[in-house]
Amino acid sequence: MERIVVFCGSRKGASPVYEEGAAALGQELARRGIELVYGGASVGLMGVTADAVLAGGGRVTGVIPTMLDEREIAHQGLNDLIVVDSMHERKAKMAELADGFIALPGGPGTLEEFVEIFTWGQLGLHQKPLGLLNIEHYYDPLAAFFNHMTNQQFLDEKYRSMAFVESDASRMIDHFNTWQAPVVKQYIEEGET
Repeated sequence: MERIVVFCGSRKGASPVYEEGAAALGQELARRGIELVYGGASVGLMGVTADAVLAGGGRVTGVIPTMLDEREIAHQGLNDLIVVDSMHERKAKMAELADGFIALPGGPGTLEEFVEIFTWGQLGLHQKPLGLLNIEHYYDPLAAFFNHMTNQQFLDEKYRSMAFVESDASRMIDHFNTWQAPVVKQYIEEGET
């Protein structure tokens, strides 16, 4: 695992435990020599994670759309900052660079990024591990909803297991290193037209 994309909030959240968890993830990435790829901002959990990787001697690449770069929230201390035209290009570039994906606590943007990459994996557009870093049980309701989707047969169990939920960054990365992608569902059986 050379690069991990981290989706996370542009805010720090209501509890300092979220900031502590983001910093711990950044430290673990740096310790393992894994490059952080993220949204490129200096604010919120994004900035905390990037700063922790950099402080640990690690490498950080940010991918930021022009509209956010122009608001002067881009992190100025990164190893590489890629400026793209749109949010869509940002997600595509991050996915291209990633060997795996982790979502820290965040808002609708973080959720949208994670669910899209989860969907891409289910469709077989990538075979990369993904997980929710469940700091202070933040993602318990989402994990329960994924379970509900599975119970109601809108999500196969093999795809549900793609969205790994873990509270410890080190265990999350260990899981990534042994993860095997599920076989992608075929909607038309071979020989059918």
